[in-house]
Amino acid sequence: MYVCGITPYDATHMGHAASYVAFDLLNRAWRDGRQQVAYVQNVTDVDDPLLERATATGVDWRELAASQIKLFQTDMEALNVLAPDNYVGAVEAIPQIVPAIESLVQRGLAYAVAGTAGEPDGDIYYDVEAAGKHSAEARDAWTLGSISGLSDAEMLELFAERGGDPGRAGKRQALDPLLWRVAREGEPSWPGGELGEGRPGWHIECTVIAQKYLPAPFTVQGGGSDLVFPHHEMGAGHAYSLTGVPLAKHFAHAGMVGLDGEKMSKSKGNLVLVSRLRAAGEEPAAIRLAILAHHYRSDWSWTDEGFAAAKERLKKWRAAADHAPAGSAVPLIEGLRAALSDDLDAPRALAAVDAWAAAAPAAGAATGSAVDAALVADAVDALLGVVL
Repeated sequence: MYVCGITPYDATHMGHAASYVAFDLLNRAWRDGRQQVAYVQNVTDVDDPLLERATATGVDWRELAASQIKLFQTDMEALNVLAPDNYVGAVEAIPQIVPAIESLVQRGLAYAVAGTAGEPDGDIYYDVEAAGKHSAEARDAWTLGSISGLSDAEMLELFAERGGDPGRAGKRQALDPLLWRVAREGEPSWPGGELGEGRPGWHIECTVIAQKYLPAPFTVQGGGSDLVFPHHEMGAGHAYSLTGVPLAKHFAHAGMVGLDGEKMSKSKGNLVLVSRLRAAGEEPAAIRLAILAHHYRSDWSWTDEGFAAAKERLKKWRAAADHAPAGSAVPLIEGLRAALSDDLDAPRALAAVDAWAAAAPAAGAATGSAVDAALVADAVDALLGVVL
């Protein structure tokens, strides 16, 4: 499994948390099924938003990235998200990224753009049309739109919204994504071999990291639904162009999280931050339960009412664990496994624990089973990541 990581220029918000909790469920379900899991996550530790935030705050971009990476990992640990086996930064991967881009250029699947409007010569772009033709005759081939299923008009709109530059002069096609940004004054850069000094584009970073650490194709590529296009679309194209093999067998995407019915965004100043909730004394297990109350693929909003319900649910579960009825653990564990095996249906799994908790008090503390209580606690922790 490969799950796209953060650009470390701001604290972990609820959208981040929901996405990583979603794929943590998959990780846990696989491991419970005795699968051998290799989990890789990147961190885009050099990118325009990071550099812009560093400039605006007067902090060195490397210090800003390091502090936000540490905060993110602390938040994930608090939310009981199992750490990836490999956590790889874009900067760390540059020695592998450069030859990959050079290979694409040599095979006519990438090209350099002449500088205009004060921009230097030499930025390298992926040729989506040439790449599509290159793979057209092969089985499981990639062509633009094969991952997202979007129309050209839809792709163009999203490309402009999500970091693309459709109006860049000299590009062969508006949707061609950046592979290598040549050095600019005042920006960090690294040796690029035949490409010249510079830094990598966003999509090629994940492709190269995934291909280094995982088999081809690996099982699941995950991330938020805002990554379907252009990020996962282009990454899949890069992979096929480099190896002739699909990047992943399956793509899975977590829904977007709003606040009280409105889109959550930095520009609106309405981000719900995990670290801020924790600093206010809120328990991470309750935060996780508030996330799990929604199916991972659904769009939903964080509300005070929803969080209050999660805290009340956690309280009831813990009270029930003190007097678990004898023989109640095995049926519950079977119900949890059945729910998670059905497209990670966390709300159904939570409902199963609710039903168990509602039945438990009727048995009375005197008839409680310590064995069942321990089994339920272990199962809820192992499968749902919630510590009772």
